Amino acid sequence: MTSSISPFGRWLNGTVRVADYGSLVADFLVREEMTNPAGILHGGASTAILDDLIGTMVFSLGREYAYTSVNLTIDFLHAARMGGIVTATAKVIREGKNIIHCEGSIVAASGVLIAKCATNLIQTSVKLDL
Repeated sequence: MTSSISPFGRWLNGTVRVADYGSLVADFLVREEMTNPAGILHGGASTAILDDLIGTMVFSLGREYAYTSVNLTIDFLHAARMGGIVTATAKVIREGKNIIHCEGSIVAASGVLIAKCATNLIQTSVKLDL
């Protein structure tokens, strides 16, 4: 994602694995600056990964206007250690005219579910030049 539309997404530096309409999957290396003092993926970094991946996926839907998150509920279920690779998935659950409901998850290479979220994005007045 080095050419992501999101500057923050470029910093996260994920590698896209699957990109379909309404679905996006990317791998992320858990770098030191993404960890807490215990050397595990910081909850804020997990949230940022999911929020950014979902936002990028919604952008790719080709809507006329930009969308922004109005909420994001996240559950932290397991630890991911520094140096590990995690896979994040974003998917549309319901695509309305003004509100898009999405879910996301982060899974470790071992298959353990690290975090999961649900979020709603709302259409803004910012017109996109696609």
